[in-house]
Amino acid sequence: MPRAKKYWAEALASPAKEFPLTGLEILYGKIPEQLDGGSLYRNGPGRLQRGEARVGHWFDGDGAILAVHFAQGAAKATYRYVQTKGYLAESQADRYLYPNYGMKLTGALWRNWGKEVKNSANTSVMALPDRLLALWEAGSPYALDLENLQTKGIDQLNGTLKNKQPYSAHPKVDFSSGEIYNFGLVYGIRSSLNLYRSNKLGQIIKKSQIPLMGNPPLIHDFVLAGPYLVFFIPPVTIELWPVLLGVSTFSDSMRWQPEQGTQILIIERETLNLVAKGVTEPFFQWHFSNGYLTDAGHLVIEMVRYEDFKTNEYLQQVPTGLTSTLAKSTLSRVILDPANAKVLAIEELLERQCDFPVVPALQVGKRWQHTYLSLQRNDEQASEEILNTIGRFKQDTGELSVADLGEDAYASEAIHVEPNYLLTVVYNGETKSSEVQIFNSNGLEHGPVCRLALPQVIPPGFHGCWRSRTA
Repeated sequence: MPRAKKYWAEALASPAKEFPLTGLEILYGKIPEQLDGGSLYRNGPGRLQRGEARVGHWFDGDGAILAVHFAQGAAKATYRYVQTKGYLAESQADRYLYPNYGMKLTGALWRNWGKEVKNSANTSVMALPDRLLALWEAGSPYALDLENLQTKGIDQLNGTLKNKQPYSAHPKVDFSSGEIYNFGLVYGIRSSLNLYRSNKLGQIIKKSQIPLMGNPPLIHDFVLAGPYLVFFIPPVTIELWPVLLGVSTFSDSMRWQPEQGTQILIIERETLNLVAKGVTEPFFQWHFSNGYLTDAGHLVIEMVRYEDFKTNEYLQQVPTGLTSTLAKSTLSRVILDPANAKVLAIEELLERQCDFPVVPALQVGKRWQHTYLSLQRNDEQASEEILNTIGRFKQDTGELSVADLGEDAYASEAIHVEPNYLLTVVYNGETKSSEVQIFNSNGLEHGPVCRLALPQVIPPGFHGCWRSRTA
């Protein structure tokens, strides 16, 4: 008989437990010397329950960060919750005090009127030379210590992000210059897309603002492609008044409006000025792989596309362990004319269920050879499973290589480390334990070259990054 709930649900059933810097046991193989001096960071919802109350959406969980430091053939790790204002207040009260993306406060209606939404700091991380930023797209980042993950507080990025202004969870870094590009979506009667260019220290050196008409959209990610920043704005809009009045959550107030089509904005990265706007067929995407400008002057953008917004309903079901909504995804390529944002072609590259695509840091914004992404082992159960393994898609041939993790194992997003390693955190549902696994990207199907035991279960999460010894 099939299990009513999947193994991965057990990793989300109870709040994850913190642990201090701890040496990790090597279960198999040895740590590649190329990792020496580097650190892996991963972020995701660690706490999805307080008392008897459960969150309304996977996106509502309190952010908890794993840091794994490599040195002299060994590794040590720590796992800590981001000590946000909301997390500290709710920990003291032992109950939920703030509404969030997919939840309202129970009780009288007035408890939600105009109430500040909790910054969960649970989506991604960015390692700067002197601090780690925990990112959550609807608010300012929190700064943490790179070594022990002690929370330092809200980071305004040299005073630019005033009044808790949003700073997206998907910054793009140009490897050659070290410059960082990002955005923040400001909601209101007059919503705007704020654009930021920062130096390698995270200090914002240029910013601009693009007004957005009508109900605010949902923008999660964007692309750095040669001299441009490219935004695809899916036809999902948010009805703000029900949220502000406390009668609806952000998630429940989102409307799929395919008749609007997908808007395209092309921004000159040097000036942060809008150079072209366009519209194409309706689709939704959470994440992009990469983009570049061809010799012929066309933009090539790769993303994971969904035909509609059912993915939000599916992700809402994840903490319950009972997913039933089919949200089919495909790795796709879009070719654009940057002069007018006109779509010249849309190509499906891989029909297998996937998401969380990444490319090597050296190739962000440039032509690349391989896309690394999360996949399902068995695509016939697309609505019943979360993504559970990692793969490599070869650009020139379309060849897909998939890691062999065994049954009942669930891998997080793959993080690429030069020259040819992939790092992921794997939850083993049979042993109820978590590991850091290291793969040679040229031989994923042969299994990991090294496995490191973690002292506590790390729940499935969202995004991570690698900080090299030269950072």
